[in-house]
Amino acid sequence: MPNFLENFFAQLEKNASRVVIREIHGESFLELTGGQLLQQIRRAQEWIRRRNLSPGDRVAIVGPNSMRWIAIDLALMAEGSVVVPLYYRQAPGELVAVMRDCQPKILIADGGVLRGSITAAWPADAGFRFDTVLFDEILATSASPRAESQTDIARLNARADSDLVTIVYTSGTSGEPKGVCLNIGNVTFMLERTTGRLKQLMRGSQGLDSIFHYTPLNFGASWIATLSFMLRDSVVTLSTDLSKLADEIRLSQPHYFLNVPTLLERVRRGVDDAISKRPSIIRSLYQRARDAAQREIDGTPKAFDGVWLSLGRALIFSKIKERFGPNLRALICGSAPLAPETQNFFRMLGVRVLQVYGLTETTGICTMDDPDGTVDTGHVGPTIEGIEMQVAEENELIVRGPNIFPSYWNRKEETAAVLRGGWFHTGDQGEKNEHGNWRIVGRVKNLLILNSGHKIPPEPIEDKLAQLLPAAQHVILVGNGRGYMCALLTGPIDKSAVQAALDNVNRDLPHYRQIRNFTVLSETLSPDSGLLTAMGKLRRTAINDHFASQIEALYASKTT
Repeated sequence: MPNFLENFFAQLEKNASRVVIREIHGESFLELTGGQLLQQIRRAQEWIRRRNLSPGDRVAIVGPNSMRWIAIDLALMAEGSVVVPLYYRQAPGELVAVMRDCQPKILIADGGVLRGSITAAWPADAGFRFDTVLFDEILATSASPRAESQTDIARLNARADSDLVTIVYTSGTSGEPKGVCLNIGNVTFMLERTTGRLKQLMRGSQGLDSIFHYTPLNFGASWIATLSFMLRDSVVTLSTDLSKLADEIRLSQPHYFLNVPTLLERVRRGVDDAISKRPSIIRSLYQRARDAAQREIDGTPKAFDGVWLSLGRALIFSKIKERFGPNLRALICGSAPLAPETQNFFRMLGVRVLQVYGLTETTGICTMDDPDGTVDTGHVGPTIEGIEMQVAEENELIVRGPNIFPSYWNRKEETAAVLRGGWFHTGDQGEKNEHGNWRIVGRVKNLLILNSGHKIPPEPIEDKLAQLLPAAQHVILVGNGRGYMCALLTGPIDKSAVQAALDNVNRDLPHYRQIRNFTVLSETLSPDSGLLTAMGKLRRTAINDHFASQIEALYASKTT
């Protein structure tokens, strides 16, 4: 059976004469046909061969989403290199830590400034050196006649399922980045499942899939999604300006696209804010129609609900939906918990939100909502075909199947801790309903997952704050499923001292790890209250439940 790389190149060859991918720049598009993308890949392959890289050598790649990123990524994998994708918005010091761990032979950067920030942060005592090159320098290579041959490409793709293709770094509970190794077999298996779901979604459609994509390619699920999209008969539009997403979505007119909850919740809040400024008759209609829609979902309709829903759909909801273009079939959402009220908001508009759940260690996905099945609000769909998922001790979800990663890079003990008895222990808690749809109910791990998809271990930041605030008895970060983190503190501390400590810590953190608000609690934590273990460790779930009103107040009072 061909692997995913062979399938990918065959798809590009099949679509050599039509546009398969494009970047949106303002009001215009920069486009590549399948043949033109193959040409870029072959140029990159030729450059790689000239560098005499050995199969298995690591190569880091960093930059915002672009067609050049995709071409170079595919070329590296085809030549046997192990790609280490880096997040271009991450602090240089954090990128240095990743590179010191995996020791790439080469750093490929999208631009000189990005390359310079990493090399400037590189410590003199790192113990190894790497070469650097820019995207444009690679793609300026003149491809040889041999590299133009499809036969040559196919020979290069003869790879074993166990061969590594990428190391995707994700934060661990210790705060140190861990490299998740994924191999040919992992990716080939997963792409068969994801493309199958997309085929279900687009059943009955005539013509090409139109897809918009904005999530960073260095994230495992985003990368898998991009490969899935391009293995379809589709045109994929890459965002180039996150500040203009609404305009880009309107211009690309997608049938579907991958989302993190942040965007969907931003749309909901934006609509609520805009409606609040409209005349009272519009505000009243919107509220009545929204209440009626919720009762319809709950199965508790009242008299005249149908009237309010019909008016709301005709006069308000349809106009909101138009912002996504005329082709939209569904929004796909993953990477973090989506608030049920947000999912119901889009359902009210007539837009399906299909959720997925997974981790980088599961090649991005464990479950996916079935477009032909029952989609339950607050759930993430059934287990994908070909894998098993069960509930173990402490309601922890455990998974096994061809999608499970073989190991963390150079971390035998941490690999052994999560791969036990043939099962991967996710650290998430879940339960399954009568429709076979899973719901994520909590975390065994302490890792905070923001609704942007960023995963943040709280302990290192809490420790830094505690060092700056010696009078503090406890420092607890909250923010799981939220847009940013806040802090709860106990002890005889002055609020001005807390703010000064936050300013100090935030200064050295990337935007998504910064703490935006805090409160000093009057209540102390103790084992007797059930908020600490007998050994004095935080019971985070109990703390979040106990101080729920204070936490809600923190987020209600902060708009950033």
